[in-house]
This record gives sequence, C-alpha cells and structure tokens, in this order.
Amino acid sequence: MAAEGGGKEMNEIKTQFTTREGAYKLLTHSEYSRPNRVPFNSQGSNPVKVSFVNVNDQSGNGDRICFNVGRELYFYIYKGVRKAADLSKPIDKRIYKGTQPTCHDFNHLTATAESVSLLVGFSAGQVQLIDPIKKETSKLFNEERLIDKSRVTCVKWVPGSESLFLVAHSSGNMYLYNVEHTCGTTAPHYQLLKQGENYAVHTCKSKSTRNPLLKWMVGEGALNEFAFSPDGKFLACVSQDGFLRVFNFDAVELHGTMKSYFGGLLCVCWSPDGKYIVAGGEDDLVTVWSFVDCRVIARGHGHKSWVSVVAFDHYTTSVEESDPMEFSGSDEDFQDQIHFGRDRANSTQSRLSKRNSTDSRPVSVTYRFGSVGQDTQLCLWDLTEDILFPHLPFSTVVTTTTTTTNNPSTNGSNNSGTNTPGNSLPTPLPRSNSLPHSAAATTGNSSKSSVMDNAIASGVSKFATLSLHDRKERHHEKDHKRNHSMGHISSKSSDKLNLLTKTKTDPAKTLGTLLCPRMEDVPLLEPLICKKIAHERLTVLIFLEDCIVTACQEGFICTWARPGKVGLLSSQNQASSPSGTVV
Repeated sequence: MAAEGGGKEMNEIKTQFTTREGAYKLLTHSEYSRPNRVPFNSQGSNPVKVSFVNVNDQSGNGDRICFNVGRELYFYIYKGVRKAADLSKPIDKRIYKGTQPTCHDFNHLTATAESVSLLVGFSAGQVQLIDPIKKETSKLFNEERLIDKSRVTCVKWVPGSESLFLVAHSSGNMYLYNVEHTCGTTAPHYQLLKQGENYAVHTCKSKSTRNPLLKWMVGEGALNEFAFSPDGKFLACVSQDGFLRVFNFDAVELHGTMKSYFGGLLCVCWSPDGKYIVAGGEDDLVTVWSFVDCRVIARGHGHKSWVSVVAFDHYTTSVEESDPMEFSGSDEDFQDQIHFGRDRANSTQSRLSKRNSTDSRPVSVTYRFGSVGQDTQLCLWDLTEDILFPHLPFSTVVTTTTTTTNNPSTNGSNNSGTNTPGNSLPTPLPRSNSLPHSAAATTGNSSKSSVMDNAIASGVSKFATLSLHDRKERHHEKDHKRNHSMGHISSKSSDKLNLLTKTKTDPAKTLGTLLCPRMEDVPLLEPLICKKIAHERLTVLIFLEDCIVTACQEGFICTWARPGKVGLLSSQNQASSPSGTVV
C-alpha cells in the first residue's frame, strides 16, 4: 500500500489520505470495472460515469450501481465497504452498437427491489428508458434524432417527479420530456415562451401533447452539465462559453450568472442547503458562488488541469439554519430536501438542531466539498465561516482583539476543528460589489451595518491583497500563465456570438466585474488534500455515507472507506463468501 510520506515519487498512486476526521483508505477488493478487470483503452470514448440507487430490499444490501465503459453499460449490486465486489455476476449488461452511453440517472422515487427506472443518454443524441432489474427497454426518446442530433451531456429526472426528465446536449440546448408522451414522427415546431439574456425557452407547437414539452437554448457552445437545487426549484447550468446560469425552473426565469476565469465550465453542484454553488472547468479552478448574493465568494486552486467533477460531502458538511431560505419553503421542506432519498447526514443535522434549539443565531458552519480532474488528482476543500461571512473578521479586527464578534446578527461561533491551510487567509478580501447584498449573513444584516462593514473592508483592501498567501499563489507558474491567456480565450469566445447574445459584451470585459472578479479580489482556497489517485483522468466523485466513490477513464470504480469504516470489509469477508446476491 502506497504511503503518503516521502513525496519524491510524484507519479505514485495514493491508496490512502488523511484529513482531520482520520484516514480514508482505498478498498482494493471493492473495485468495480468490466468483468475482465482489464484497463479500458479510453481514446476517443466518452467519460465513465456512475449512478447509484437504493432499492430498499429486505436483505439490507439495497445499493445498486450503474456505470458505462465505452460501448458497455453495467448494473451491479454495490457492496461498498461491506463485501468484496463480485464482477462475475452483473444484474444487467448491455453493449451498444453505433453509439455510446454518455450519462445516466435513476429515478429514486419509483425504485423498488423488483423494478428501477434508469435513463441513459447517448453520444448520438438519443435517450433510453430501461429497467435493468427486469432487463427491459421501455422507451427510446429522440429515436430518429429529430429533436437534437448532438451528444447528450447530462440527463436527470426532475426532482419529485415520476415522469418528467431533463436532457442537455452539446448543442447547448436542453429539453424537458415526459415518459408518458411520444416524440412524434416529424421534427417539432416551437413557439417562444420566454427570452432573456443569452437564453430562450420554447414550447412545442402540436395539436396533441408530445415531447419535448420545453426546449431551452442556453448560452453558446455545449451545455456541459446541470444540477437541480436541493428543493428542486432552481436549476444551475454550466456551459462551454464559461458561464454558470441559475434559473428558477418553474418560472423559467434567470436568477443569476457567473463567468469562469477563462475557458468553459464543465461541472456544477449545490451545497446541501442550496445556499452555495460550486463550479469547475477549464480554468483549473473550483469557484464558489453565493446563491443569495449572486456573486463569487471564493476560488480554489489545487488542480493542474481541467476540473471534471465537483461534489459536496453531505456527511462531513455541518450546516444549521436559524431561518429557512427564502426559496426553500418551510423548515420542514428544508429538512426534507436535506435528507432526500436516503438519510443524508441525519446524525449531524439532528445534533446541530439540538445545539441550536435555544439560540436564535446559526451555529458553526463548515461545508466540505471535493473535486477531481484530468490531472488524475482528488482534492478536498473546506468552506468555513471566515470565507462565508467576510464582514465578521473585519469587524473583529477593527473593534476588538479579545472577543470573537460584536455583531449579534452574524455567525459568532469559532471554527474549532476546521483549521485548514485553505482557510488561513489573514482576512478574507473585501468585495465592494457586496454592498447591496446584506443577506450574506443568514439572519440578515441592516443595510447600515453592511455599509459599515464594507467601508472597513475597503480601508484595508490594499493591505489584505498583499498577504503572503496571496502573493505566493499569484506568482505560481500556472496562475501566471492563466493571467496572460485571458485575451486569447475571450477573442475565441466572441467569435461565435449567436442570435441570443445581442446584449452580451466581450467576455474580456467581464474580468474584474461581479460576473468574474479578479484573482486578487476574492479569497483563494487551498485544498485540504490533493492526491494523485489514478493513472487516467478522473470522471466521477460521489460521497456516500460509508465511503467516497471515484472513477477514472480506464473504467475502474474505486471505493474509499471513510475513517473507521475500513474494518467492515475485512471482518465480514472472513465470515462470508463474496459471491453476488441474486435479485
């Protein structure tokens, strides 16, 4: 087993890493792949993707895993940290001709031990609805490619729905489907429903109801990924034009936008409470965006190449609200969304609820998220109060050095146990753009205190931007290159303006604005850990209760046991054989 120490062998694949919670260890017996375990020659193929579902069967082993490798699609019982993987007995295996699976998604609402609904998107543009337990193919959507001929980049069931699903394509279009409706035998005709800056939404003109129900035209270039907010009301989309766009899904309205530092954005995810969005892409950065303030609050620099997946760890993230979010409905709705599908972070939430029951202020907040990239590295990040509530440290610096805070409306808890290099900035950098957005504190500040905090921030801005941490990062070789490639990227982007970009300015002009702050204008996070864990580019990162799941383009799906969970596999293996269970 490769140790963490030394550091001389840069290409050494790590099999364990340590954070403040303890050691995460790779379980070699829990590796899933094609049955022959031969590395897949990934040249020219679509990324390996993984989907999970729990079918709640009586055996207590209800997890199922689906993954695509090249032209093949596999469906297995997932034993995680409990038992070794038995690759000789897939529940279902499919090999496609003339097209490749690109993405897939289970309907968690309808899943049972006897039946699951799995959507599969393909490189030629079709979407298939299959049941890998019954080994049935229910329907094929966009079969004649009359709706869209381009590759499917992302497919997801609409949260809370048994029949609606959303499909994104590399054409930059998204389509809303209903599994009950047909796609018709002719190309659809559309009627404009709503139009805004760089987007338009159309309904399908037809005498009888048919698919697609809606067509979204978003930005320019491919729409690489989208993600629904935890309450299902908002939709975050990232595109090849470098923009994050967040929509109110039902109202079909644009809520806010953000621009990458340069290049396309490839991946996006929401925090468990829906307050923050993290995006990653071709600028090698992870960017944290505030949903409430509609602004960038931090960037993370750790990857040496494109970031392919970002994901929040619901089990390590500790979040507690004293007020419900404006868009989240009641406290009950909020809690329901946090625990969607399975009991995500139940113990953490209930513990925090008890802690906070006698206090009107929020308790300590720490968000954990991770990222994987084409540099074969896994990074873990902590987003803590000094980044989330930048006015708090400034108030402390100016008013007193002995108390934690003098502002009762802000989060006054210390970050005990969350000491990380990434959050060791002396003071988070000021943002003059945050003046109107007093909701950065979850309980809300008066405009007067916001103005005061901002004035304090402005007064020390020059000093703050010259911190040793930032100087070191800004003179890093990659950042140096990054700063000098803006002109090239922006000119390339502006060549391909289409009809929807009437009001769009040159992307180079967005640098230094609210859409895309300069590197020195927002805190720069450093990763808690940054480890090379594969030989080929990484394409999957999923946080489960007992483990972290990663996958690379060679077709190997790896299970990393969380601290304290590694013993489960070895002890149970001695008592039982690792053979698969028949469903």
